[in-house]
Formats: sequence, structure tokens, C-alpha cells
Amino acid sequence: MSLVPPTDPVPVDKLGRTHFIGLGGAGMSGIARVLLQSGVEVSGSDARDSETLRELEEMGARTHVGHAAEHLGAAETLVVSSAIRDDNPELVEARRRGLRILPRAAALGALLLGREGVAVSGTHGKTTTTSMVAVVLQHLGAEPGYVIGGKLVTTGLGADAGIGPAIAVEADESDGSFLMLSPKIAVVTNVEADHLDNYSGLDEIHANFAAFVDRVERTLIVGVDDPGARRVAEIARERGKRVVTYGEADDADYRITRTVARGFTTEFTIETAGGDPIDGTLAVPGRHNVLNAAAALVVADELGHDLDVAVEGIADFAGAARRFELKGEADGVAVYDSYAHHPTEIEADLRATRAALESVAGEAAERGLPQGRVVALFQPHLYSRTRFFADEFAAALSLADEVVVMEVYAAREDPDPGVTGELITSRVDHDRVWYVPGRDEVVRRVAELARPGDIVLTMGAGDVTELGPRIVEACAEAAEIAAG
Repeated sequence: MSLVPPTDPVPVDKLGRTHFIGLGGAGMSGIARVLLQSGVEVSGSDARDSETLRELEEMGARTHVGHAAEHLGAAETLVVSSAIRDDNPELVEARRRGLRILPRAAALGALLLGREGVAVSGTHGKTTTTSMVAVVLQHLGAEPGYVIGGKLVTTGLGADAGIGPAIAVEADESDGSFLMLSPKIAVVTNVEADHLDNYSGLDEIHANFAAFVDRVERTLIVGVDDPGARRVAEIARERGKRVVTYGEADDADYRITRTVARGFTTEFTIETAGGDPIDGTLAVPGRHNVLNAAAALVVADELGHDLDVAVEGIADFAGAARRFELKGEADGVAVYDSYAHHPTEIEADLRATRAALESVAGEAAERGLPQGRVVALFQPHLYSRTRFFADEFAAALSLADEVVVMEVYAAREDPDPGVTGELITSRVDHDRVWYVPGRDEVVRRVAELARPGDIVLTMGAGDVTELGPRIVEACAEAAEIAAG
């Protein structure tokens, strides 16, 4: 992969019939859904059939399994992601015909034109923060549009056109594609080194975020606890942009002064310069989620909504798919799934899990139960990321009581024989760690390690998410055998 050259968006009503290569993907399907709701004729193909394709078909899209030139039909616009190879027959045919070809982000940018566009960017927290913005605006009756990388638990959807003026979307920095968006309001949660298969280093990442600042039309909202994001805020101010900040830092405009874990809920207080302290409750754990919630509340405030009502909406947020999502419980073991695939994300989730367990330790002791432990199952994502961050992954995973690491999920990369999950396990600083490459063996091992009161957290951006239900089933079977 590499950085995607920016392409100017085209107004939705000028797209004509639009064909998507990779229609079933999370990012592509969300845009397609909103275009269908907006009256655009949509078609698309994907390498394999899926429930997502069937849903879009029911909405009126023409869908195809497999790729062939004739699938383009009478398309006027082709939408492609950066994962599509140059020799894809539909892309080849579109070039031969001279069709308009848009990167996925340019199609996303089209959805912002003429609306109160809110773009959420940053190395971590994009999906959760965008989801929180959508839920808060829904609670306020604003009927927003949204396009996120996961499904909202409250709606079961990852995208919706909405009928209100606002639309909230994720702004993906991984390949530079966020430079095709021109939002009225943007959020930068944090800026760290990642996607180093695309970027030469942190300096280039900062340069791209600086370019993103120039595309924000009204307000930039920044999490100033993070040094990288604070640097972006400084650049924005130098360029005359309106900047509003949030975080625990003393100089934050929206300052988080209290964060308290109550099991898997979190209570918090935010103070603003011009008003009374605001108390809220989240149904998800972790300081990082309080930061995400603060960003969502600032967005609501900037859009002119009542902050006291907005904070009530945060309590409605039940999570997004793959963002600390409960997959099931068996024999006192709860299994959660997380998209965490960067060391900072893993550390945040493990600390949140630990804090949740510690907050109910007294209650467990009163019931004669042992204090629960954290069992981490991690699937590294990309050989390049595993190689770059092996030490950091190991340090983060060391926060868990039991650690199981799978084989690397290659995704878009070719295999690297010198990089395996063992590169991480060999660096974890305690001896309760195992490298288990086989999927069936992984399920057995995690079920053997888990005991009543424990939390199992499956983590990674690959297909590790499929193992959560299997682990729940294995724990239930083990309990039945033990009971005779």
C-alpha cells in the first residue's frame, strides 16, 4: 500500500449510477447504503457473498459475487478502495471506458457536501467517537447521518443517511485518504506512529494531519492529553483555525476532572469555562472512552445543542461492534471482543478491564468468589506492524494475567518468514504467555486458562473476532464435563 493521491469529491447528484468494487467491505458498504437512501443507483461486486451484500440488494443495489468486466453495466462512476489491485477486471474496464474513478474517501467526501459534516480522525478511537457522536445526536432528535467502521449496537447499522443537517464520518489517516474530506467540524483524538507501511515516520504523519487541518472549514476539536494531537492544535491555531480542546489537561477547554469505574460502567465529570460541571455515565469501561465521550459532547455543543441533554445521550451509547463487544458468558467467564491492534489500544483496553475487575473485587470477595483475572488473546495484524512494534506489543500485553498470541493476520501483505507471533511472546515480561498459531488449539488453550470470574479479551483487526463465540462454547463444554 501507499498514500492515496487526493481526488476532489463529486456532489452526490452528479455521480450517476455508481459501482463499487469490494461492495461488502465495512467502509464501502456504508457509503453505498447512504447513496441508495439518497436515490443513487448502486451496483457492486465482492470476492465472496455476505449478509452485507444481501442487505444492500434488498435496498435496491445490483450485487455480484466475483469480479468481471461486465459487472460494470451502465455505471458512470466507479468507487475503489486502496486494497483493489490494478489488474482487477472491473477497474481495467472502467479505465478503458474512461469512467469517473473515485477512491473510497472521495465518495465519502461527497456525502459531506452541503451538510454539517463532522469528520473524526486520529490514530485511535475513530469508530467509537464517531459512534458516540451519532448516538448523542440521535438522542437530541437531530436525526443525523453517519458512516462508521463498525455497527452501532443501538441500531444494528454502520451507516445511515439521516434526514437532519449533520452527518458524522470516520476520517481515515491510514493511507492519507482523509485529505479528500472537507468537514465543517473535525475531531483529532490523538496522533501516534502507525501504518508505517505507508508513512516514512511520525514526521510525515504530522505533516498529513497539518494538511487535514487546512480542510476543516469551521472548528477543529482536539484531545490535548495526547502530545501529537496537541501539536496539531498548535499548527491549527497558527493557521487561524478555531480550535476547541478536551482532555484531563489543565488547559483543556472541556476538562475531565473525574473518572470512576463502576464495573463495566464509567462515571465522569467534565468542567467547562462558562458553565456548571457536567456529570455523565458511560455503559463502557475505560478512561479512553471518557475521552471519546468528551469529544462527542464537544461536537454536540459546537452544533448548537444543549450540553445537559447531550450528556444524557452518552448514557444511551451501548457500544459499537468489535469495540469491547460482549460475545457471551459461560461458567462465570465473560468473553469480550476488541478491534485493538496497536499497542496503545491494547494497553487502554487491558487497563480498562483491570479497573473494571478491581472495582467489583470487594463484591466478589463478599460472595466468596476469587478476584477475576484478565486473559488476553491477541492476533497481530500485518507483518510490518508486528515487526515495527514487537516490543511495544509485548509491554502492553504484559498487563494481562494470561497472554495467548496467535499467528500474524497478513491482511494486504505478503508473508514475512521472519515475523511470527512469537516475536511478541518472547518479549512479554512474565511467564504466563504462549504463542499458539493454530486456531483450534487457540480456542482450547484459552478455555483451559480461563476460570470463573475471569474476563477473556480477544483483540486484533483480523478474524480473531470469530473465535469469541467458540471460546464461550468451549468454556461451557468444559464446565459440563467438570460437573459430570
